[in-house]
Parts: sequence; structure tokens; C-alpha cells
Amino acid sequence: MTLLKTHTDPFDVLFKNFFNNDSFFAPALETKSSHPVDIYETKEGLHFEIACTGLSKKDVNINIEGDILRVIYEKDGEDENDVTNFIHKGIARRSFNLGYKVSSRFDLQSADAQMNNGLLTISIPFAEQAKPKVLAIK
Repeated sequence: MTLLKTHTDPFDVLFKNFFNNDSFFAPALETKSSHPVDIYETKEGLHFEIACTGLSKKDVNINIEGDILRVIYEKDGEDENDVTNFIHKGIARRSFNLGYKVSSRFDLQSADAQMNNGLLTISIPFAEQAKPKVLAIK
């Protein structure tokens, strides 16, 4: 009888990933975030949609550090007097600190953020040098 190995040892994954990656920054499409985030590009630029259920815009901080976009929420400590006995707890209310390296094709300094119904949308337009240009023939 042969047993199939269905569990991957975390060390094996780390070891394989260490030698298979060209840099320490993994592409956004290959990373798995513990927080719901959609990232997409349109003709206007790059867009992030981040789930912020139950949060207001003053609870979330957005920092730009060089070419890194960082979105941070620090959850307050647990209330010791809270005697809530959950029957089911399906809404994760935990801190998050999300950081994304943004390509120089986008103008991170011109980014715009809006919070609407618990969805944080960050829009980053294309940089002027990345926009298509028409060259006149002399």
C-alpha cells in the first residue's frame, strides 16, 4: 500500500522559494494575502480595492515610502470586561499591514484614496513618462 504525501513541509516551500525567486519581492499575483485585496489595471492606472469592513477612514493609514504603498490598520487591544460569547465568529477583525512595491510606470505621488461602504479604493495614475505619446514626423 502506498500513501500519498498531501502535506507540504513549510521548510520545503521556503527552501524551494528561496532559490526560485530572483528577488525578495514576489509579484502581487503570486502572493497570498491574509486580507482581501483586489489589484487591477485600467487605462487610467493601477487600482487597489481593500476590504475594510466595519472600519472608518480614520481607522486606516495609507503611507507612501519611496516606491512602496503601505496600508495599515492597528486593532485596539481586547477589552478585558467584554464577556461576548460568540455562537459563530465569521468576521475577522484583525490588524493588517499591507505593503506593495509599485512600478515606476505609475505616479505614486498622485495617488487618490476613497472609502465607500467598507471598501477602500486606491487609484494610482500612470506616470507622464509612461503614457503613450504621438511622435510627429519632421
